[in-house]
Amino acid sequence: MVGTLHKALAILRRKQVEARTGLSRSTIYQRIADGTFPKAVNLGGRAVGWLESEIEDWLAQRVQASRAAA
Repeated sequence: MVGTLHKALAILRRKQVEARTGLSRSTIYQRIADGTFPKAVNLGGRAVGWLESEIEDWLAQRVQASRAAA
């Protein structure tokens, strides 16, 4: 349970999100604006991050959609 809670609350910074998804900064923000990518969490000041669990879910959905289309 503690491991699950920890992962759900883990925050990824933008560079980590770019590395995990293969998306560029501008593409990430465009997809957020389009409503097709998880929104960032305000960490204070000019810092933002994304919940790791939301990024993992988004990636799983992309894989599933890709497999269904093939």
